Amino acid sequence: MMNRKNLLKNVVILSIVSFLFSSLIFLSEILKPFEFKVYDAFSKYLNPPKKTDSICLIYVDQLSIDELSKQKITWPWPRQIYAPVIEYLSEADAVFIDILFTENSSYGVEDDKILAQAVEKAGNVYLPIVLSKEKRNFDEKYAKKIAYQDLIPVKYEYNSVIFPIEEFKKFAKGLGNVSILPDEDGIYRQMPLFFKVKDYVIPSFVMSYFIQKNSISVKNKEISIDNMVIPLNDGNLLLKYSSDKNPFHVFSFVELLNASTSENQNSNIKKDFFKGKTVFIGLTAAGLFDLKPTPLSSKTPGVFIHATAFENLVNKDFIKIVPRFLIFVLIFFISVIITYAFLKQHSMKINLVVFLCVAAFLFSLSLILFRFSLYLQLLPSFVCLLCSSIMTLLYSYATEGREKSFIKRTFTQYMDKKIVNYLLEHPETIIPGGNKKTVTVFFADIAGFTSISERLSPEDTAMMLHKVLNSLTLVVIKNGGVVDKYIGDCIMAFWGAPLKTDLDEINACRAALECIESLRELNKEFSEKGFPSINIRIGIHTGDAIVGNIGSDRLFNYTVIGDTVNIASRLEGVNKFFKTNIVISEETYLKTSDNFLVRQLGVITVKGRAKPINIFEILGEKTKSDSEKILFVEKYNAGYLLFTQQRWAEAKEIFLSLVKDFPEDFPSRFYLKKIEEVVDSQQLTKDWFIIKIEEK
Repeated sequence: MMNRKNLLKNVVILSIVSFLFSSLIFLSEILKPFEFKVYDAFSKYLNPPKKTDSICLIYVDQLSIDELSKQKITWPWPRQIYAPVIEYLSEADAVFIDILFTENSSYGVEDDKILAQAVEKAGNVYLPIVLSKEKRNFDEKYAKKIAYQDLIPVKYEYNSVIFPIEEFKKFAKGLGNVSILPDEDGIYRQMPLFFKVKDYVIPSFVMSYFIQKNSISVKNKEISIDNMVIPLNDGNLLLKYSSDKNPFHVFSFVELLNASTSENQNSNIKKDFFKGKTVFIGLTAAGLFDLKPTPLSSKTPGVFIHATAFENLVNKDFIKIVPRFLIFVLIFFISVIITYAFLKQHSMKINLVVFLCVAAFLFSLSLILFRFSLYLQLLPSFVCLLCSSIMTLLYSYATEGREKSFIKRTFTQYMDKKIVNYLLEHPETIIPGGNKKTVTVFFADIAGFTSISERLSPEDTAMMLHKVLNSLTLVVIKNGGVVDKYIGDCIMAFWGAPLKTDLDEINACRAALECIESLRELNKEFSEKGFPSINIRIGIHTGDAIVGNIGSDRLFNYTVIGDTVNIASRLEGVNKFFKTNIVISEETYLKTSDNFLVRQLGVITVKGRAKPINIFEILGEKTKSDSEKILFVEKYNAGYLLFTQQRWAEAKEIFLSLVKDFPEDFPSRFYLKKIEEVVDSQQLTKDWFIIKIEEK
């Protein structure tokens, strides 16, 4: 298992590998198509549903085409149709006409002249130009006139400009490029603000308005509007679409046309409604081919995209992209956190919780930031999360899977699964060597097994021993103990390591009682086969011991050693003297007296140990004992107390009564005899009450 040094080493190596691999995927841009979809979903559901009263859209829609068709005006319309509408919008701050007038009208020169006069008179009309990759002659003098004069780094380069016809371009308030390209997947999410044609920096359609207003400035290659830097993504303005389906005032062209004629002065659309507003006129009828896919819809009018860009710029409401270096920082921290968490502990449930928590954090972080108009790319960090998790799990499986499997398979044979899981989570507890801990040691031995084995065949002896030890083992493990070893017909177990609880002493005593009970069931089975009955003696002691993997480099055992173990073993043997089943020390008794029916057997010394031990016998759990047994124990303990107080007559009377009612009870008979001995001796030594037991 990994120690701290190896853990840190592996965390560093795996974190670096995960970081580099995730960064490579991020830089390769293979996530870009998927990240587009994330941005679309965020735009659709997280952008605020804002409405802008200062922007109006006038759609040349199917209704307008149909209505004029009824008046024998077919598409394409005569250009003079637009003149009254432009005149009606003369009080608007700006009118953007997203319709190309690059060729003369098929209705004749007079048709163009009428519209040109309306444009000149209004003085607020912005017209589109088209940039082309083809090398063709164009009016460079006019290109220079509309070009932005400061030096700007421009990504998109073209070879020529297609202007409106002369009558229109000289009267237009401003001209700007209207042709923009979508992202790689065909969706319009962003818009370039400037383009380059030869040596000229040509503004976009809406940017021409801000140049006319002298709102644009450039410093340190950053473009600012009214001294606020415009955040650009590789030269593009990331469009912040409103999640409201109708963020602008929308009118049908035919409504404005009717309102602008003299016979329709009663129209609800008043001329002064447009005062100070910005108006966009564009094509929306299906056959006019100006419907484009955006994050909001697969059929968004092109003029709506320009209106959105204008709204973002005029209100300075931008989506800022989180810088790349911060994404790398986030990827690095994810690599470290996941690698460390997965290597530190080995629970799949905990690993899953960590994974889900980090995933939820990343998702929530992206959502919150987007609500504050900060776009943090979501997929790079999620890819890092997956890479780190998979890489670490594969490494753990490859390097530690076999070892963990061996430990789990081996240790579950003699300890509870909860303790095994604790060992797997804290592997340092089973490295060679030991630590001092307070433990409760348990010894159980089959009484008279040698004589029993002499009466049975080796096969039957082995079968009986297997069944008894198996039964005792299951009881110990069920009660949270660790089976240390089998010594012939004896089983040794302990509580308090590697996992310490407040119930260790209680669990050990309960296991002792359940072992006695399990033997009753086994003895029924043995009796049916003609085998002799089995009885066991149990000793339990609580104290300090060395716990750990004790042994050599080649062979070691997870065990406990020390005086505590020796005392527990001696207490098991004390049962022979008192003809009892379960003997515990005072140290164990002090932690269990409230739970069990216990009587004091006395103070003893055992072979090889000079220090006296105060011992007790467990007779059952208080909640499960009948009144007769409770009365018996209370009576016995009262007699023993009188004995220690040297009130011989009163103690003798109680023990006589107990022997009469329970002649098989050896401790009562022992103390009755002891009273007679001390009375006859007429002189007490200092250690008169100590019982010296020489047998092991």
